[in-house]
Amino acid sequence: MANRVHLAVVGMGFGRSFVPIYQRHPAVERVTICDTNPDLVSEIGDRHGIESRFTRLEDVLSDASIDAVHLLTPVPLHVEQTLAVLQSGKHCACAVPMATDLADLERIVAAEKQTGKVYMMMETSAYSRQYLFVKDMYDKGLFGNLTFLRGAHIQDLEGDYPLYWSAQPPMHYICHAIAPILALTRTRATRVICLGAGKLRADIQQPGGNSFPLQTALFQLEGTAAVAEVTRSWFQVARSFIESFSVYGERRGFEWPVMEDEDPVVFTLDQERPAHRRNASACHVSVPYRPDLLPPELAEFADGGHGGSHPHLVHEFISSIVESRPSAIDAATAANWTATGICANESSLRNGEAVVIPKFD
Repeated sequence: MANRVHLAVVGMGFGRSFVPIYQRHPAVERVTICDTNPDLVSEIGDRHGIESRFTRLEDVLSDASIDAVHLLTPVPLHVEQTLAVLQSGKHCACAVPMATDLADLERIVAAEKQTGKVYMMMETSAYSRQYLFVKDMYDKGLFGNLTFLRGAHIQDLEGDYPLYWSAQPPMHYICHAIAPILALTRTRATRVICLGAGKLRADIQQPGGNSFPLQTALFQLEGTAAVAEVTRSWFQVARSFIESFSVYGERRGFEWPVMEDEDPVVFTLDQERPAHRRNASACHVSVPYRPDLLPPELAEFADGGHGGSHPHLVHEFISSIVESRPSAIDAATAANWTATGICANESSLRNGEAVVIPKFD
Protein backbone atom coordinates (compact mmCIF):
# COMPACT_ATOMS: atom_id res chain seq x y z
CA MET A 1 0.00 0.00 0.00
CA ALA A 2 1.10 3.54 -0.67
CA ASN A 3 1.48 5.94 2.27
CA ARG A 4 2.39 3.20 4.73
CA VAL A 5 2.70 4.36 8.33
CA HIS A 6 5.66 4.34 10.72
CA LEU A 7 4.03 4.07 14.14
CA ALA A 8 5.38 4.28 17.69
CA VAL A 9 3.72 2.42 20.57
CA VAL A 10 4.44 4.24 23.84
CA GLY A 11 3.91 2.35 27.10
CA MET A 12 4.84 -1.32 27.13
CA GLY A 13 2.50 -2.37 29.94
CA PHE A 14 -0.85 -2.46 28.17
CA GLY A 15 0.88 -1.45 24.95
CA ARG A 16 2.70 -4.74 24.48
CA SER A 17 -0.55 -6.39 23.30
CA PHE A 18 -0.84 -3.89 20.44
CA VAL A 19 2.72 -4.23 19.13
CA PRO A 20 2.26 -7.45 17.08
CA ILE A 21 -1.08 -6.20 15.70
CA TYR A 22 0.54 -3.07 14.31
CA GLN A 23 3.40 -5.15 12.92
CA ARG A 24 0.95 -7.25 10.93
CA HIS A 25 -1.21 -4.41 9.63
CA PRO A 26 -0.75 -4.11 5.85
CA ALA A 27 -0.58 -0.30 6.00
CA VAL A 28 2.10 -0.19 8.71
CA GLU A 29 5.63 -0.05 7.37
CA ARG A 30 7.52 0.00 10.66
CA VAL A 31 6.90 -0.10 14.44
CA THR A 32 8.89 1.73 17.10
CA ILE A 33 8.47 1.04 20.81
CA CYS A 34 9.01 3.29 23.82
CA ASP A 35 8.86 2.90 27.60
CA THR A 36 10.65 4.52 30.52
CA ASN A 37 11.74 1.03 31.66
CA PRO A 38 14.74 0.08 29.50
CA ASP A 39 14.56 -3.58 30.52
CA LEU A 40 10.95 -3.77 29.33
CA VAL A 41 11.87 -2.08 26.06
CA SER A 42 14.63 -4.63 25.53
CA GLU A 43 12.35 -7.55 26.37
CA ILE A 44 9.54 -6.48 24.02
CA GLY A 45 11.94 -5.36 21.31
CA ASP A 46 13.80 -8.66 21.31
CA ARG A 47 10.56 -10.67 21.38
CA HIS A 48 9.14 -8.95 18.31
CA GLY A 49 12.35 -8.18 16.43
CA ILE A 50 12.02 -4.41 16.78
CA GLU A 51 15.22 -2.40 16.43
CA SER A 52 13.76 1.10 16.80
CA ARG A 53 13.55 1.62 20.59
CA PHE A 54 13.31 4.62 22.89
CA THR A 55 12.96 5.28 26.61
CA ARG A 56 11.77 8.90 26.28
CA LEU A 57 8.69 10.25 24.51
CA GLU A 58 10.71 13.34 23.60
CA ASP A 59 12.97 11.21 21.42
CA VAL A 60 9.97 9.65 19.70
CA LEU A 61 8.58 13.10 18.91
CA SER A 62 11.89 14.36 17.56
CA ASP A 63 12.17 11.44 15.12
CA ALA A 64 10.89 12.86 11.84
CA SER A 65 10.39 9.39 10.34
CA ILE A 66 7.61 8.51 12.82
CA ASP A 67 4.15 9.38 11.50
CA ALA A 68 1.90 8.39 14.40
CA VAL A 69 2.00 7.58 18.10
CA HIS A 70 -0.24 5.31 20.19
CA LEU A 71 -0.11 6.38 23.85
CA LEU A 72 -0.74 3.66 26.46
CA THR A 73 0.62 5.56 29.43
CA PRO A 74 -0.80 6.40 32.91
CA VAL A 75 -3.98 8.51 32.98
CA PRO A 76 -2.38 11.63 34.53
CA LEU A 77 -0.04 11.86 31.51
CA HIS A 78 -2.66 11.62 28.75
CA VAL A 79 -3.45 15.29 28.22
CA GLU A 80 0.04 16.76 27.98
CA GLN A 81 1.41 13.80 26.02
CA THR A 82 -1.49 13.94 23.55
CA LEU A 83 -0.94 17.65 22.99
CA ALA A 84 2.80 17.10 22.57
CA VAL A 85 2.21 14.38 19.96
CA LEU A 86 -0.25 16.45 17.92
CA GLN A 87 1.87 19.58 18.13
CA SER A 88 4.91 17.62 16.94
CA GLY A 89 3.05 16.98 13.68
CA LYS A 90 2.23 13.34 14.37
CA HIS A 91 -1.12 11.56 14.49
CA CYS A 92 -2.18 10.45 17.96
CA ALA A 93 -4.12 7.53 19.40
CA CYS A 94 -4.55 7.48 23.16
CA ALA A 95 -5.95 5.10 25.74
CA VAL A 96 -8.93 6.27 27.81
CA PRO A 97 -9.79 8.61 29.31
CA MET A 98 -9.06 11.53 27.03
CA ALA A 99 -8.83 13.85 30.06
CA THR A 100 -10.36 14.39 33.50
CA ASP A 101 -11.11 18.12 33.13
CA LEU A 102 -13.45 19.91 30.71
CA ALA A 103 -10.84 22.55 29.89
CA ASP A 104 -8.37 19.85 28.88
CA LEU A 105 -10.96 18.29 26.58
CA GLU A 106 -11.27 21.66 24.86
CA ARG A 107 -7.48 21.92 24.51
CA ILE A 108 -7.26 18.57 22.72
CA VAL A 109 -10.22 19.32 20.44
CA ALA A 110 -8.57 22.61 19.50
CA ALA A 111 -5.18 20.93 18.94
CA GLU A 112 -6.65 18.34 16.58
CA LYS A 113 -8.30 21.11 14.56
CA GLN A 114 -5.24 23.36 14.56
CA THR A 115 -2.74 20.66 13.57
CA GLY A 116 -4.95 18.80 11.09
CA LYS A 117 -3.67 15.50 12.50
CA VAL A 118 -5.78 12.46 13.34
CA TYR A 119 -6.71 11.92 16.98
CA MET A 120 -8.43 8.76 18.20
CA MET A 121 -9.43 7.75 21.71
CA MET A 122 -8.90 3.98 21.76
CA GLU A 123 -12.09 2.95 23.56
CA THR A 124 -12.22 -0.85 23.63
CA SER A 125 -15.93 -1.19 24.46
CA ALA A 126 -16.91 0.58 21.23
CA TYR A 127 -15.29 -2.25 19.22
CA SER A 128 -15.92 -5.32 21.37
CA ARG A 129 -17.66 -8.34 19.88
CA GLN A 130 -20.65 -7.66 22.15
CA TYR A 131 -20.97 -4.11 20.88
CA LEU A 132 -20.64 -5.20 17.24
CA PHE A 133 -23.37 -7.81 17.83
CA VAL A 134 -25.77 -5.27 19.36
CA LYS A 135 -24.96 -2.70 16.67
CA ASP A 136 -25.89 -5.23 14.00
CA MET A 137 -29.23 -5.85 15.76
CA TYR A 138 -29.83 -2.10 16.10
CA ASP A 139 -28.97 -1.33 12.48
CA LYS A 140 -31.46 -4.00 11.37
CA GLY A 141 -34.19 -2.35 13.45
CA LEU A 142 -34.61 -5.41 15.69
CA PHE A 143 -34.92 -3.42 18.91
CA GLY A 144 -37.60 -1.03 17.68
CA ASN A 145 -37.55 2.33 19.42
CA LEU A 146 -35.13 2.29 22.35
CA THR A 147 -36.47 2.93 25.83
CA PHE A 148 -33.59 2.33 28.24
CA LEU A 149 -29.86 1.62 28.19
CA ARG A 150 -27.64 0.60 31.07
CA GLY A 151 -23.86 0.52 31.47
CA ALA A 152 -21.68 -0.59 34.37
CA HIS A 153 -18.02 -0.93 35.19
CA ILE A 154 -17.25 -2.40 38.60
CA GLN A 155 -13.66 -3.26 39.45
CA ASP A 156 -11.86 -3.50 42.78
CA LEU A 157 -8.54 -1.64 42.74
CA GLU A 158 -7.15 -2.49 46.17
CA GLY A 159 -3.66 -3.90 45.91
CA ASP A 160 -0.65 -2.84 43.86
CA TYR A 161 -2.43 -0.33 41.63
CA PRO A 162 -0.94 3.20 41.32
CA LEU A 163 -2.15 5.60 44.03
CA TYR A 164 -3.69 8.01 41.52
CA TRP A 165 -6.61 5.59 41.09
CA SER A 166 -7.54 6.09 44.75
CA ALA A 167 -7.83 9.84 44.23
CA GLN A 168 -9.78 9.61 40.97
CA PRO A 169 -13.60 9.69 41.03
CA PRO A 170 -15.00 6.50 39.47
CA MET A 171 -16.98 8.56 36.95
CA HIS A 172 -13.76 10.04 35.54
CA TYR A 173 -13.21 6.59 34.03
CA ILE A 174 -16.73 6.20 32.65
CA CYS A 175 -15.79 5.48 29.02
CA HIS A 176 -16.04 1.68 29.08
CA ALA A 177 -19.63 1.93 30.35
CA ILE A 178 -20.97 4.95 28.42
CA ALA A 179 -19.16 4.56 25.07
CA PRO A 180 -21.22 1.66 23.69
CA ILE A 181 -24.42 3.50 24.64
CA LEU A 182 -23.49 6.72 22.86
CA ALA A 183 -21.84 4.96 19.92
CA LEU A 184 -24.92 2.80 19.36
CA THR A 185 -27.42 5.66 19.53
CA ARG A 186 -25.10 7.98 17.57
CA THR A 187 -25.82 10.80 19.95
CA ARG A 188 -24.46 12.49 23.05
CA ALA A 189 -25.62 12.92 26.63
CA THR A 190 -27.00 16.39 27.36
CA ARG A 191 -27.79 16.33 31.09
CA VAL A 192 -26.85 14.15 34.06
CA ILE A 193 -28.06 13.48 37.59
CA CYS A 194 -25.54 11.50 39.65
CA LEU A 195 -25.20 10.36 43.25
CA GLY A 196 -22.15 9.12 45.08
CA ALA A 197 -22.67 6.04 47.27
CA GLY A 198 -20.79 4.98 50.37
CA LYS A 199 -17.72 6.57 51.90
CA LEU A 200 -14.19 5.68 50.92
CA ARG A 201 -12.20 4.17 53.78
CA ALA A 202 -9.68 6.46 55.41
CA ASP A 203 -6.77 4.17 54.48
CA ILE A 204 -7.72 4.42 50.78
CA GLN A 205 -8.65 8.08 50.47
CA GLN A 206 -6.00 10.44 49.16
CA PRO A 207 -5.68 14.09 50.31
CA GLY A 208 -8.14 16.20 48.35
CA GLY A 209 -9.24 13.20 46.31
CA ASN A 210 -12.45 11.34 45.62
CA SER A 211 -14.52 10.16 48.60
CA PHE A 212 -17.03 7.85 46.85
CA PRO A 213 -16.49 4.10 46.37
CA LEU A 214 -19.29 4.11 43.79
CA GLN A 215 -21.17 6.63 41.65
CA THR A 216 -24.37 6.02 39.70
CA ALA A 217 -25.97 8.36 37.17
CA LEU A 218 -28.93 8.94 34.85
CA PHE A 219 -28.34 10.63 31.49
CA GLN A 220 -30.63 12.33 29.01
CA LEU A 221 -29.70 11.55 25.41
CA GLU A 222 -29.94 14.15 22.67
CA GLY A 223 -32.55 13.47 20.00
CA THR A 224 -34.08 10.45 21.71
CA ALA A 225 -36.63 9.72 24.42
CA ALA A 226 -34.44 6.95 25.82
CA VAL A 227 -32.65 7.31 29.17
CA ALA A 228 -29.27 5.81 30.09
CA GLU A 229 -28.10 4.67 33.51
CA VAL A 230 -24.42 4.15 34.30
CA THR A 231 -22.78 2.85 37.49
CA ARG A 232 -19.02 3.03 38.18
CA SER A 233 -17.07 1.71 41.12
CA TRP A 234 -13.44 1.26 42.18
CA PHE A 235 -13.65 0.12 45.81
CA GLN A 236 -15.78 -1.44 48.59
CA VAL A 237 -18.31 -3.19 46.38
CA ALA A 238 -18.71 -6.95 46.77
CA ARG A 239 -18.97 -7.80 43.11
CA SER A 240 -16.64 -9.52 40.65
CA PHE A 241 -15.24 -7.50 37.76
CA ILE A 242 -17.70 -6.45 35.09
CA GLU A 243 -17.72 -4.06 32.14
CA SER A 244 -21.21 -4.27 30.72
CA PHE A 245 -23.95 -2.59 28.72
CA SER A 246 -27.57 -3.60 28.18
CA VAL A 247 -30.10 -2.25 25.68
CA TYR A 248 -33.90 -2.40 25.91
CA GLY A 249 -36.30 -1.47 23.13
CA GLU A 250 -40.00 -1.85 22.44
CA ARG A 251 -39.41 -5.12 20.52
CA ARG A 252 -36.22 -6.66 21.86
CA GLY A 253 -33.71 -6.29 24.62
CA PHE A 254 -30.07 -7.32 25.00
CA GLU A 255 -28.88 -7.99 28.55
CA TRP A 256 -25.30 -8.51 29.65
CA PRO A 257 -24.75 -11.72 31.65
CA VAL A 258 -24.30 -11.67 35.41
CA MET A 259 -20.94 -13.44 35.12
CA GLU A 260 -18.29 -12.63 32.54
CA ASP A 261 -18.01 -16.22 31.27
CA GLU A 262 -21.75 -16.58 30.56
CA ASP A 263 -23.68 -15.78 27.38
CA PRO A 264 -25.87 -12.67 27.20
CA VAL A 265 -29.64 -12.87 26.85
CA VAL A 266 -31.86 -11.52 24.08
CA PHE A 267 -35.46 -10.85 25.07
CA THR A 268 -38.24 -10.72 22.48
CA LEU A 269 -41.58 -9.14 23.38
CA ASP A 270 -44.70 -10.63 21.80
CA GLN A 271 -45.91 -8.17 19.18
CA GLU A 272 -49.53 -9.25 19.39
CA ARG A 273 -51.34 -7.39 22.12
CA PRO A 274 -53.17 -9.96 24.23
CA ALA A 275 -56.41 -9.51 26.09
CA HIS A 276 -54.74 -10.39 29.39
CA ARG A 277 -50.97 -10.71 29.61
CA ARG A 278 -48.05 -10.17 27.27
CA ASN A 279 -45.02 -12.45 27.19
CA ALA A 280 -41.33 -11.70 26.64
CA SER A 281 -39.35 -14.77 25.64
CA ALA A 282 -35.67 -15.06 26.58
CA CYS A 283 -32.80 -16.93 24.97
CA HIS A 284 -29.05 -17.05 25.55
CA VAL A 285 -27.03 -16.05 22.49
CA SER A 286 -23.46 -16.84 21.55
CA VAL A 287 -21.73 -13.64 20.47
CA PRO A 288 -19.13 -14.22 17.73
CA TYR A 289 -15.80 -12.53 17.26
CA ARG A 290 -15.60 -10.60 13.99
CA PRO A 291 -12.43 -11.38 12.00
CA ASP A 292 -14.50 -10.77 8.84
CA LEU A 293 -14.38 -7.03 9.57
CA LEU A 294 -10.58 -6.99 9.51
CA PRO A 295 -7.82 -7.30 6.91
CA PRO A 296 -6.82 -10.99 6.61
CA GLU A 297 -3.46 -10.18 8.20
CA LEU A 298 -5.22 -9.20 11.46
CA ALA A 299 -7.80 -11.98 11.62
CA GLU A 300 -5.74 -14.05 14.07
CA PHE A 301 -6.03 -11.28 16.68
CA ALA A 302 -9.84 -11.03 16.53
CA ASP A 303 -10.42 -13.24 19.59
CA GLY A 304 -8.08 -11.31 21.87
CA GLY A 305 -8.64 -9.20 24.97
CA HIS A 306 -11.35 -6.65 25.65
CA GLY A 307 -13.89 -8.52 23.57
CA GLY A 308 -11.58 -8.82 20.60
CA SER A 309 -11.50 -5.04 20.18
CA HIS A 310 -7.76 -4.45 19.80
CA PRO A 311 -7.31 -5.23 16.08
CA HIS A 312 -10.47 -3.27 15.22
CA LEU A 313 -9.10 -0.22 17.04
CA VAL A 314 -5.75 -0.56 15.29
CA HIS A 315 -7.40 -0.93 11.89
CA GLU A 316 -9.62 2.12 12.37
CA PHE A 317 -6.74 4.33 13.53
CA ILE A 318 -4.40 3.31 10.72
CA SER A 319 -7.19 3.50 8.11
CA SER A 320 -8.12 7.03 9.16
CA ILE A 321 -4.50 8.12 8.66
CA VAL A 322 -4.09 6.43 5.27
CA GLU A 323 -7.48 7.67 4.06
CA SER A 324 -6.90 11.23 5.37
CA ARG A 325 -10.15 11.38 7.34
CA PRO A 326 -11.18 11.82 10.98
CA SER A 327 -11.15 8.67 13.07
CA ALA A 328 -14.41 7.13 14.28
CA ILE A 329 -13.61 8.39 17.80
CA ASP A 330 -12.11 11.75 16.91
CA ALA A 331 -11.45 14.53 19.42
CA ALA A 332 -15.01 15.92 19.45
CA THR A 333 -16.55 12.47 19.82
CA ALA A 334 -14.08 11.50 22.53
CA ALA A 335 -14.70 14.77 24.37
CA ASN A 336 -18.48 14.27 24.26
CA TRP A 337 -18.09 10.75 25.67
CA THR A 338 -15.56 11.75 28.33
CA ALA A 339 -17.43 14.87 29.47
CA THR A 340 -20.29 12.68 30.65
CA GLY A 341 -18.19 11.34 33.51
CA ILE A 342 -16.66 14.69 34.43
CA CYS A 343 -20.13 16.24 34.67
CA ALA A 344 -21.54 13.20 36.49
CA ASN A 345 -18.89 13.59 39.16
CA GLU A 346 -19.77 17.27 39.48
CA SER A 347 -23.43 16.32 39.97
CA SER A 348 -22.51 13.86 42.72
CA LEU A 349 -20.50 16.56 44.49
CA ARG A 350 -23.69 18.70 44.40
CA ASN A 351 -25.73 15.87 45.94
CA GLY A 352 -27.48 14.92 42.71
CA GLU A 353 -28.11 18.36 41.24
CA ALA A 354 -28.67 18.16 37.48
CA VAL A 355 -25.64 19.25 35.44
CA VAL A 356 -25.74 20.26 31.77
CA ILE A 357 -23.08 18.50 29.70
CA PRO A 358 -21.32 20.80 27.21
CA LYS A 359 -21.27 19.95 23.53
CA PHE A 360 -18.00 19.59 21.64
CA ASP A 361 -17.97 20.05 17.86
